[in-house]
Amino acid sequence: MLRILKSLLVKAIAPAVLVAALASPASAAGLVVSGTTNGNTLANTILGSGVTISNITYNGVTDQSGTFTGGLSAGLSFDSGILLTSGSVNNAVGPNNTESATTNIGSAGDADLNALVGGGTQDAASLKFNFALDPGSTSVFFNFQFGSEEYNEWVGSGFNDTFAFLVDGVNIALVPFTSTPISINNVNLGSNSAYYTNNSPALYNIQYDGFTKMITVHADGLAAGQHTIKIAIADRGDGNFDSGVFIQGGTFSNTATTPEPASLTLLGLGVAGLAGYRLRRRKLAA
Repeated sequence: MLRILKSLLVKAIAPAVLVAALASPASAAGLVVSGTTNGNTLANTILGSGVTISNITYNGVTDQSGTFTGGLSAGLSFDSGILLTSGSVNNAVGPNNTESATTNIGSAGDADLNALVGGGTQDAASLKFNFALDPGSTSVFFNFQFGSEEYNEWVGSGFNDTFAFLVDGVNIALVPFTSTPISINNVNLGSNSAYYTNNSPALYNIQYDGFTKMITVHADGLAAGQHTIKIAIADRGDGNFDSGVFIQGGTFSNTATTPEPASLTLLGLGVAGLAGYRLRRRKLAA
């Protein structure tokens, strides 16, 4: 059944607490996003060494995808790259002061994602291009993190926003050392929790209520010549509550990229105080 956003319960916030929260230096640190639908910009931002790319196409609307910086200070494991969302890149910017950040586009889903999850997708964004490895190479790698506003309340439900990295039609967005697709229902507080970071209550300067730890995906045994990758994400079940996939810049490569040093930036007490007065949401079944 489809959900509707019924109401937001806004609690009164003492002026002194609000001022302290907004004045906190940590609250100013975080993602800086720039929306773009330019496939060349997106693909070349993640392009690393040992790979050449061509025939780039993008499907999505304004601000549904873009580039970002400031990831380390916000709590991600890498500082810059691209972001594809089921809503708006602007809704990824923290702090996490609502559990229902939404841009409901009302656009179509993606046929490949429908095939993976049995239909029901909408608000899809996708980046697709051909690539060829340097001679002697047989693998391609890149680093990513996936986050969502569907965490944690809608784990186990049909509102399982989905994404995929399809190399020659095969999804490589899998829980490490398994054949299990990474999704809200498969990586969370209760399932594969070693790969999950909880952000509800707010601990990181990212809007999403939860996100995966950095994962390196790879496709092996690739023959010489042209291959295709499609990076796609969509809402599932309804268009509410954004999800996004962050891909580290410069890591689409024929060798694995060493992770960047983890950020030591912690959210200040002001943001923690603001989180105590978070906007709450209710989702009601239609």
